[in-house]
Amino acid sequence: MKKFDFAVVGATGMVGGKMLQVLAERKLPIGELYLFASAKSAGKKVDFLGKTYTVIELTEENVRSRHVDIALFSAGAGTSGTFAPVFAECGAVVIDNSSRWRTEPDIPLVVPEVNPYDIDWNHGIIANPNCSTIQAVVALAPLHRKYGIKRIVYSTYQAVSGAGVGGYNDLKNGLQGEAPQKFPKPIAGNILPHIDVFLPDGYTKEEQKMIFETKKILGDQSIKVTATTARVPVYYGHSESINVEFLNPVTLEGVYEVLRNAEGVVLMDDPAQTVYPTPLECADRDEVFVGRVRIDPTVDSGINMWVVADNIRKGAATNAVEIAERIIAKSK
Repeated sequence: MKKFDFAVVGATGMVGGKMLQVLAERKLPIGELYLFASAKSAGKKVDFLGKTYTVIELTEENVRSRHVDIALFSAGAGTSGTFAPVFAECGAVVIDNSSRWRTEPDIPLVVPEVNPYDIDWNHGIIANPNCSTIQAVVALAPLHRKYGIKRIVYSTYQAVSGAGVGGYNDLKNGLQGEAPQKFPKPIAGNILPHIDVFLPDGYTKEEQKMIFETKKILGDQSIKVTATTARVPVYYGHSESINVEFLNPVTLEGVYEVLRNAEGVVLMDDPAQTVYPTPLECADRDEVFVGRVRIDPTVDSGINMWVVADNIRKGAATNAVEIAERIIAKSK
């Protein structure tokens, strides 16, 4: 079997570590593996599949002196803006988890269960969508194909790990009475309707990301999308209440059938038996879990549903590795 040389950029971070875990679990045909991080983390030792790797400082010279086929990035928008083009210039396909490339019209924004065909026209960089968008569109795309989506209203309940180690620590330390370091207000015992920065129109950048990315991934700019995103005191797992209005008549039985057969979706919906997805049940899983599906009687053709996924796995690391798997499969 052909081997592929991989790089993980941001290898010592929360998502970088999860990328390595998913790479190991899925047994990708890895030849050489290079772990890159900042000067602060350079020299650290990381174990992967029985071998110990030394973290390399991310510099242009260190990138250009190594052959890489696929580079998984989770190191922030600034780092991606500087170094993703360097990797691409050297022949690698970069799968970037930051926000840097998502809005670029010539950069594909990919969720493999939804739009794998967009991988084909990449020019060396592929954008991994926002974690909250990924899980939403996995559930929405098959419904859009069958019924046509007219309007989406997102309300999200997002875990602190979506803000990285700093967010995780704010909850952990806040439960001990310490002041927040990452968030503007305490997150322990609290909810913050504030993810990323506020924009002039009153929406946050996180809300804007979901609106823009949903349309780009689904390939339909006519869909009306609005969003409210909130940070909740949960360590892992984003939850979303999604209200969807369709162009064509919809039935509950029809929606169930679509979701049961949708790639990457697990339907957990039996409220009488308290069967519905929660972040604890979905932790460290790759699927998107859907429950609380019901007809919205306030519109001609609409539903409400509850969507949960592990934001660090499916919302970041797994989605990137799945893109890599598709690239490898196409190269055979």
